[in-house]
Parts: sequence; C-alpha cells; structure tokens
Amino acid sequence: MQDDISGWSEWSARFAKVSELSGASELHGLLTGIVVVSQPPTASEWQAILARIGFEPLPDEALQLLTEEAEDTAATLADDELDFNPLLPDDDHPLIERVDALAHWSSGLLLGFGLTGGKIRPDESEILRSLSDVAGLIYNDEDDDEEGEESYTDLVEYVRLIPVSLGLGRERLPVASTSLLTGKPLAQAIHDAETTDEHSAASSVVELFHPDRPS
Repeated sequence: MQDDISGWSEWSARFAKVSELSGASELHGLLTGIVVVSQPPTASEWQAILARIGFEPLPDEALQLLTEEAEDTAATLADDELDFNPLLPDDDHPLIERVDALAHWSSGLLLGFGLTGGKIRPDESEILRSLSDVAGLIYNDEDDDEEGEESYTDLVEYVRLIPVSLGLGRERLPVASTSLLTGKPLAQAIHDAETTDEHSAASSVVELFHPDRPS
C-alpha cells in the first residue's frame, strides 16, 4: 500500500492516541503551515508549541518523527521541483476517509500558519480563503462515484501547491522570531483561521465537490 511509502501508516500509528488530534493529516497540515513561515522547530520547541495548543507531551519517538518530518517538509518546500505532497490516506481507503483527511489537513495548515503570525501578502488572501473552503468540506454519499474521485484528485492537486505558493519568496524565520511561542492567545489564532473565508466565494476547483457548507 502507498500508505507505507507516504508515511501515513507510521504517522497513524504514532499519533493515534493523541486525543487532541482528528488524525495524522491534521498534525501534518499544522506542521506544514508552521514551516511555510518558520524554520523547522527543534524537539523542545515542538513540545512548547504543542503545549500551547493544549497537547500533552509527545513520547520521544513521536516527537522525533515530527521533528524530522518538519525538516524534510521545509526542505521539500524550499526546492523548485514541486514535489511536496500532503500526508493523506491512499486510494485504497474509502473516499469519505480521504475527503475528511484532506479537510483536516487543510484546517491544520491554516492553524499552523496562523500560529506563526505570518504576514499574509496581498496575493495570498484568496488562496487562504480557498483553503478554508476545503477545510469546511462535508462529504455526501452522492460524491462516491467516478466524478467524486476525479474531483477529489483535482482538490488534492490544488491543495498540495498552496504551501508551495505561500513559501515562495518568503524568508523563513527562527521560531523565536515568530509568534509560535509568545504570540497572541490561541483562541484568537483559531478564530482568525476559522474566519479566513468570511465574505468569500469558493474557488471553482472547490465547487467541484458541491459540499454542504456549515452555516
């Protein structure tokens, strides 16, 4: 299975007992949002960041996996090969699981980006609004067909390039120079991430799924 190659299997096993998470994809999205703006956190910085979010301390092996993945993701995003991929379950999983994972990954990226206090450049507002729409996806049974699979594939391709775009031309700051450890209260950061799409229309690629929007 591709889950073993992508790292999904290992991440799911390592972080399955972290009650604060909806799943491995959410944590990977959080990680990605952070390293778009910040240099990869050290193990001790990760523990401090996660404590701020309300996590219990991670076991050493899980912490090492998170730290190494942050370094690898930062390096991939800095490359010009556009090889970055979000951590998602492979196509052997039911479509509903993959859609949920993509939504959680997108939500995690928004939160990670928000926690850094990263400056939103003029051309990025619409990108973040579109990502927020993906984070709000709700799966419908009628999506479980060939058209739904194609729409999901298009969404993944669209979403995977968002952190690449956000990182272009951006100098990654030391963790201490961001708001990851000392910034605004978490509740405010979450509010900012969740309301990024206010007064916005969904992008055409997001509309392919025709999701039921939460009110």
